Amino acid sequence: MLITLVRRLRRPADPARAYYLFDAGFAGCHALAFTLVMVYQVQVVGLTPFQLVIVGTAMEIACFVGEIPTGVIADRYSRRLSVLIGLPVIGAAILLQGAVPNFWAILAAQVIWGIGWTFISGANQAWITDEVGVDAVQPVLTRGHQLSLALTFAGTALAGALGLVTLQLPIIAGGVGFLILTAVLLVIMPERHFTPDPDARAKAGWSSLAATFREGLGQVRRRPLVRWFFVISLLFGLSSEAIDRLWVARILEAFTLPTVFGISDPALWFAIFAMIGSLISVISSVVVNRIAPGLVSGVRPGVVLAVLTALQVAAVLTLALSGQLWLAMAALWLRNAAGSVAYPIQATWLNRQLESKSRATVLSMNGQADAIGQVVGGPPLGGLATLTSIPVALIGSAVLMAPAAGIYLRLTRSTERRPEALRSDETSG
Repeated sequence: MLITLVRRLRRPADPARAYYLFDAGFAGCHALAFTLVMVYQVQVVGLTPFQLVIVGTAMEIACFVGEIPTGVIADRYSRRLSVLIGLPVIGAAILLQGAVPNFWAILAAQVIWGIGWTFISGANQAWITDEVGVDAVQPVLTRGHQLSLALTFAGTALAGALGLVTLQLPIIAGGVGFLILTAVLLVIMPERHFTPDPDARAKAGWSSLAATFREGLGQVRRRPLVRWFFVISLLFGLSSEAIDRLWVARILEAFTLPTVFGISDPALWFAIFAMIGSLISVISSVVVNRIAPGLVSGVRPGVVLAVLTALQVAAVLTLALSGQLWLAMAALWLRNAAGSVAYPIQATWLNRQLESKSRATVLSMNGQADAIGQVVGGPPLGGLATLTSIPVALIGSAVLMAPAAGIYLRLTRSTERRPEALRSDETSG
């Protein structure tokens, strides 16, 4: 029986199931490690609003530097290998952050985390798209995202329980979880439909990487829609760094947390906030896919994405201006739920525009556009928060995000009025 079990474990899993395990496992470990990390950085390490943004900016600089080389490696050698390199690097970064509570250790951990993420960014989507096919990938991405939201809920609950012991404990447990996930995927993750460049190892390293980069850049130049996706990623990057890094400080600074059964510990309440947010995101994703699946699987769902972006802008403004704790949290949950619904729609739309041979490279370029935005937008908004107030910085973030809704609408009008012209532009050299 033991031998049979070992043989089954050594057998690669169905690609969709392996992707579900990756997506759900990544989300669960991430939630475990990061649910209380901002509380840890504010209350234990004592970071200022500017420092909070700077550590995030350092991570984004690492992403900016690493996205293209790691995306090219995934296209030239192996998407599976790229993912399996990135996961333990992320685990090590999380362990460092939890074990050493000072600014410089956290700064270094963020850089290491960013490097690890660049090995996964683009490679995971390119891998599953090749394994199941571009026509079948949307349901897999959507299902994987729903499972990741469910595991986010579970990881958040566990983080809250461990955080009552010490805020460092869930962070360290999350880092260990990433290492375990790596070991499991090493055994079961298949790669049957990716064909690496047969001459990649024989070619000079940098010339091989440059060739794939040029192929990816050529796709961007030939396809107007892909270029606009890059602009949208840049806008979201400009706005998101301050929101992600300052919302916890906004809540701790502006509101008194409720006391329930004599407990008002931030570890408990921020775990509860995160669990409610995860539950809302799961329900939103499931309901939208059940009630209006055509909105999710549409060929050019620009109107849907524009509405979801507008909801996020309104939510951030409410978070900045609200004087009531639960209204501010409801706004944050709305922002996260809208982003969760938008993610598989946008990912599917973008993947349909890309050729397999340089898909991971172009997706990494798109991730790099987001990283540029966060690097450029984060420090000024963090400085603005320090000099004025956190609400002012959040309002600035909402203003920077707003044009993305207009771009989605523009893409919709363009494709409706000139579908043949657009198709010609996208396929011509």
